[in-house]
Amino acid sequence: MDSVAELIAEVLADLGVGHAFGVVGSGNFQITNALRTRGVGFVAARHEGGAASMADGYARLSGRPAVLSVHQGCGLTNAITGIGEAAKSRTPLIVLAADTAGSAVRSNFRIDQDALAVSVGAVAERVHSAASAVADVTRAYRTAVEGRRTVVLSLPLDVQAQPAPPYQRLSDPAQPEPFPWVPPFPVRPAQEAVAALAALLASAQRPVFVAGRGARSAGLEISSLAARSGALLATSAVANGLFRHDEFDLGISGGFSTPLTADLIEGADLIVGWGCALNMWTMRHGSLIGEDAVVVQVDDDHSALGAHRPISLGVLGDCAATARDVSEALPSTKPGYRTSTISQKLAQSRWWNDTPTPDLSSDTRIDPRVLSAALDDLLPTERMVSIDSGNFMGYPAAYLRVPDENGFCFTQAFQSVGLGLASGLGAALAQPSRLAVVATGDGGFLMGISELETAVRLGIPLVVVIYDDAAYGAEVHHFGPDADLGAVTFPDTDLAAMATGFGAKGVTVRSVDDLADVKDWLATPQGVLVIDAKIADDGGAWWLAEAFRGH
Repeated sequence: MDSVAELIAEVLADLGVGHAFGVVGSGNFQITNALRTRGVGFVAARHEGGAASMADGYARLSGRPAVLSVHQGCGLTNAITGIGEAAKSRTPLIVLAADTAGSAVRSNFRIDQDALAVSVGAVAERVHSAASAVADVTRAYRTAVEGRRTVVLSLPLDVQAQPAPPYQRLSDPAQPEPFPWVPPFPVRPAQEAVAALAALLASAQRPVFVAGRGARSAGLEISSLAARSGALLATSAVANGLFRHDEFDLGISGGFSTPLTADLIEGADLIVGWGCALNMWTMRHGSLIGEDAVVVQVDDDHSALGAHRPISLGVLGDCAATARDVSEALPSTKPGYRTSTISQKLAQSRWWNDTPTPDLSSDTRIDPRVLSAALDDLLPTERMVSIDSGNFMGYPAAYLRVPDENGFCFTQAFQSVGLGLASGLGAALAQPSRLAVVATGDGGFLMGISELETAVRLGIPLVVVIYDDAAYGAEVHHFGPDADLGAVTFPDTDLAAMATGFGAKGVTVRSVDDLADVKDWLATPQGVLVIDAKIADDGGAWWLAEAFRGH
């Protein structure tokens, strides 16, 4: 091990980082190859923005922090939107960003990388010297994993090139001292908080639990408490699938909710958010909270409690530990909201797939609801669905059902169009036993199309569904027919032909009958299938007006 660049790779490999993604330039060439030689898988993307979203998607669904490797200056700026999405989503991600040497004050690549990272919500760290390299890298890793943060670790070129000090690997049995990182124990809630929540649950008649990103690893504990307290179960969009096999699973709370789900949440007399912000998306600007409902939040981040709305009780604690403690504190099991009538209603119309809607299909365009329901029937149950941003996104989120929380990747924290294909690729690598499905709009697909070559090159089975309305549909419907829409509408484009040029199989769908080619491909899925679905005008997706109230 000759250089600090190699030392950094050695420490990260020892700590157990997952896959790495990036675009290699001169500044990150050595560090990237050092990771590869130490067994860390690497995907060479076609654009740093795509690499950032791949790393984000991988980290969300793998349970391990991902690595993004970029060149100094422009490599980092190219990646910044994907980094911003990861940072706002609290994705454990380590960005290895080469940086100019301290003395290179006139370098074309010189920017304030720390300030750029902080501006999008990431944590700025750097390797300061050869002597501090192990501590610097370990600190960045701990921040990413323990704090669930995206960390931009700047690596000045002159420091990378310095000789590496002696280092004993974590796996070396002769190492006299333990490696300087021990995972922390989960935060246990105060006994008074446990007693207060148990008392609220004991008196509630219609409790509803809403689990979010911070509860993704606590599904069993929250389900057990729900069964004991008579609570119905729902999730935010990012935790979709967490309670999929529970009889009293309501699905997604918020803009994507079915009419039945919305009615049941509105009828709750107690709503408990588990690792969930209870923000305008999840609570429909508060309209899902009944006038007399008591609202509780459980979170291990103190700043999250009451951040988006007033709450009656805030419990500082790990979701799984809190659910276990509260379950033990409950005096008895009660039916609560879990009645046979509710069970029957959910069995009949829990999903949008079972909710009647008018068919807007024409001779040349298919209703996006009809398309989504048909795809749900065709696709295998073991699937991973990744969704881009846009007017279309409620259809795959609501209709393409997933087996559990590791079957859904929802990159919407920055509300950026164009991240879906790349994040879906990363998520696909994290869940290789499932068929990866990417849902995107025509605008998002064309923004991220460079990574279609990456998908074809990787050779993994992948379905890309383009909800193609030849427009930036959200703006079309938000500003209405009286506005000048020339800047947000486009000629109909043969996206299937484009996909074929990249080496994928392209299919154009204008009706249910056109899905026959999709069915044939699914019989023996190989390579990438791109479905250019020409969708009918929906007049603005059902969730869109609600969403734009927050703009």
